[in-house]
Amino acid sequence: MMDLLLVNGRVMTDAGLRDDLAVAVSGGRITATGPARDLAASSGRGGRRIDLDGDLLLPGFIDTQVNGGGGVLFNDDPTPETIRAIGAAHRRFGTTGFLPTLISDDLDVVEAGVTAASRAIAEGAPGVLGLHLEGPFLNPHRKGVHDASKMRQLEQSHLPLLTQLAGGRTLVTLAPEFTSAGTIAALTEAGVIVAAGHTDATYDEMRAALDAGVRGFTHLFNAMSPLASRAPGVVGAALENQTAWCGIIVDGRHVNPAVLRIALRCRPTSRFMLVTDAMPCVGSDLTAFRLNGEVVTVADGVCRGASGALAGSDLDMAGAVRNAVALLGLDLAEASRMASLYPAEFLGLEDQRGRIAAGFLADLVRLDDDLQVKDTWIAGVGQDDTAFA
Repeated sequence: MMDLLLVNGRVMTDAGLRDDLAVAVSGGRITATGPARDLAASSGRGGRRIDLDGDLLLPGFIDTQVNGGGGVLFNDDPTPETIRAIGAAHRRFGTTGFLPTLISDDLDVVEAGVTAASRAIAEGAPGVLGLHLEGPFLNPHRKGVHDASKMRQLEQSHLPLLTQLAGGRTLVTLAPEFTSAGTIAALTEAGVIVAAGHTDATYDEMRAALDAGVRGFTHLFNAMSPLASRAPGVVGAALENQTAWCGIIVDGRHVNPAVLRIALRCRPTSRFMLVTDAMPCVGSDLTAFRLNGEVVTVADGVCRGASGALAGSDLDMAGAVRNAVALLGLDLAEASRMASLYPAEFLGLEDQRGRIAAGFLADLVRLDDDLQVKDTWIAGVGQDDTAFA
């Protein structure tokens, strides 16, 4: 018996928007797409029928870099409850899958974060896909707002800590020059996804790290050695590479949109993914919060530390999609894929998430013509369902 039938929407398919399709959901998965009358007849009676009234229906957004939301920061309280609060805040903006992200901290905090994410996954916390450890194995010279005193070399002895997450994906952002190619290879062989970030690596060092298994670049252009005429740096290696995924923060502040438009011409758009790098202010009315003991102010959609440096973002995924269209000139179909299918591919989840097609999880987002979120479904359950209270 069908649980849910979504009708009268403009459905984002692999071929683009279709206004002649309904979406049938049962057991948390999409069972079929097709004309509403045919789906209703083949599925029998029962279940809810929701009229989307011409709204857009897109695959739910997947964000691989979420530091906080709903007034809480993961580092401050690395518990399953914090992860649930962050997920609930971002769900309001179309995020149906995310990696709670722990920035550079002491190793006991890292262990607490791994334990919290494992528990959240085991408990079925909505949308939790794993964990992103953004440090502490980073270069202090490219620290951004991370606490340099927490940073350290990555050694083989750290591998048990980084490979113990149960039930989800582990993403580790590291500085390749602060570890060895052998350690990177060992992490990837253990199933960890490795990205380069907060790094001052040379072009040659970055190329060697890619050969060792680095799969992506964390917030391209930010906190990494830039492209120069005689020193291509990490940015040069990223733009030359055609297979690794690049996370980009499209808020008009972290990177000039013209720079991102140039980057999109250098390599396949299918190897870019939208990320938020979101802080506690997303989904809350906070105008300030503390990070590493420093007050971060939130004004005009920007988070800045006392020195004026950017400190994460006040961006949500729906905003990132809108900006990808408005600032980067992408069509909605490609912006949608950069927020869903491409991050799913980066995480190795492309057979389960990121598309509206039979067999895929019913992770969906409903938006109006202004790309404002009106509803989300995670595994076929709407955001107002009591199961998520």
